[in-house]
Amino acid sequence: MKLLLVFNPSAGGGRARHLLPAIRSGLEPSAELHVVSTHAPGHARSLVAEADLSGFDGIVAVGGDGTLFEVLNGLYQHPRANRVPLGLIPVGTGNAFARDLGLSPIDWRSGIELIAAGKTRAFDVGRVQCAGETFHFLNIVGMGFPVDALQTTKKLGKMGRSAFTLAVLREILRLKSAPLIIEVDGKRITQENIFVEISNTRYTGASFLIAPQARPDDGLLDVTLLCRLSRWRLLRLFPTIYRGNHLRFPEVSTFQAREVRIIAPAGFRLLPDGEFHGESPATITCLEKDLEIFCPLAGQRAR
Repeated sequence: MKLLLVFNPSAGGGRARHLLPAIRSGLEPSAELHVVSTHAPGHARSLVAEADLSGFDGIVAVGGDGTLFEVLNGLYQHPRANRVPLGLIPVGTGNAFARDLGLSPIDWRSGIELIAAGKTRAFDVGRVQCAGETFHFLNIVGMGFPVDALQTTKKLGKMGRSAFTLAVLREILRLKSAPLIIEVDGKRITQENIFVEISNTRYTGASFLIAPQARPDDGLLDVTLLCRLSRWRLLRLFPTIYRGNHLRFPEVSTFQAREVRIIAPAGFRLLPDGEFHGESPATITCLEKDLEIFCPLAGQRAR
């Protein structure tokens, strides 16, 4: 194989920069590598968008979910016939998508093995259309409380599970809802709402099992809505997300759909794959089995 590696040295709080030699030595017995490094937010997307992919058998994002998001959207700047299979070697902070590849969130060594095996599967891809732009995601796009919590996490000056948990607790103290109007495959839902999560895969933030029934190749997006509830009730609900037990709460509604339209509220920021990008109103569509992903055989469960 000939692979284009897009390496983010800042991933994982800068820890990734020390891993490149080991990653190269792990892949070189089975692949010819061309490595490009990113230098700023958005750089991975432009590198991939401008690359000539005709000589490559695959492209690999070496970083976290943010790096993968940029590489994916750079890849979608190419015509479908020119898109090569996409892989991930997780060296970032969250790495939620890695779980659905059968990897633990920071298991970069197994990520190397997965890429070297050269097996791919066709995955669904989410497409978001809003405010005159279109972008894509592999994992999840959220609105409302998750956006506020991540903004607070960044203000704390550090990332990771403990920082995000602290941010969630802070946001619970100033809990707010908004009047939501959403269409799920044409069915309109109106309610006072805390958050919207639209999932292609099961996890978010590496550890939250937000959509236990989601499958990345079923042609459907899994929609999770949380209606207005008290702070105390949300404090009880929050820990249950780690195991997917939040679905037992009556305030949580779930749906599966090929297309979701967020109609109102307008001007709310979106959070695709852990990145702040776009705002409501938005139309989110599932592109069924639209991209080949380096992945274990179908049916292998994530760790």
